[in-house]
Amino acid sequence: MPLKGGARQRVFGPVPSRRLGFSLGVDALPFKTCDLDCVYCQLGGTPHKTLKRKAYVGSKEILDELSAALQGCRGIDFISFSGSGEPTLNTELGAMIRGAKKLSGIPVAVITNGTLLWHPDVARDLMAADAVLPSLDAASDNIFEKVDQPARGLSLEKIVAGLAAFRKRYKGKIWLEVMLVKGYNDSLEELRRIKACIDQIRPDRVDINSPVRPSDKKVSPVSASCLARAKALFGPKAVIIGGAKKDARSGAAARLASKIRADQVAEMILRRPVTAEDVRRSFGLGPSEAAELLEEVLRAGGIEAVRRSGRVYYRGNRHPRRRL
Repeated sequence: MPLKGGARQRVFGPVPSRRLGFSLGVDALPFKTCDLDCVYCQLGGTPHKTLKRKAYVGSKEILDELSAALQGCRGIDFISFSGSGEPTLNTELGAMIRGAKKLSGIPVAVITNGTLLWHPDVARDLMAADAVLPSLDAASDNIFEKVDQPARGLSLEKIVAGLAAFRKRYKGKIWLEVMLVKGYNDSLEELRRIKACIDQIRPDRVDINSPVRPSDKKVSPVSASCLARAKALFGPKAVIIGGAKKDARSGAAARLASKIRADQVAEMILRRPVTAEDVRRSFGLGPSEAAELLEEVLRAGGIEAVRRSGRVYYRGNRHPRRRL
């Protein structure tokens, strides 16, 4: 959302991603259009869970904005379809992926909760992507309900079977994320059940994560020893996800720093809570430049600063004074 009105921006970033390097994000959905209401979601609760697939945002709108964003922009590792909901709910996702690949040689990734890969149309849409990053937070029905709070009609058995069937057909990379939440899905028994599902799905990599960014619900990350236990159990393909390390590349940084506006920073924050360091890395800014932009965003309203795990995060205000 631009700071002073106008159409909502759909392309945001680049965002320093712990799994994708520097990722230019594409958000093809209205805010929090999702079939889950995960307890750890950094965007807050899902007001209306849905399984309805439709053209929430048209592919032409997305590709026109993406084409403009890519002009003169270098050093991007991935174009990622993610943002503020479940991207596979958009029936034009396949056209967007194919169009994005025609615009540049940058690989395309789709960050998905993985709940709809059993649907033939969803599986077909994702075939053109270079990498698909689904999630699996539970392997037993009661914990699935507790952690992910799915829309009525979603079955964990169907989800796992859909992921396994997709793996057999899909030629790109599958990086499966397991988000471990303290007191929810971190027992040894559940980890063993998740391991059995991983063996069935056969992803190229298993990314073990735990929530550190602020969310509406009071959830906590698991201990380092729990992460290490999960890694040992899940096997050699498992990695523990750490913080993004790379700064914006020098060529891209100079171009981005000269053009960056507060509304671009706000668009990134609305999709995920970030620190001042995230903003600095994303746009190749100095500490003072990043601080000035964040002050401007905070003055406009709609963004708030919260402290979590000893760090200050900027996120969308659940009760904004006025719209960005």
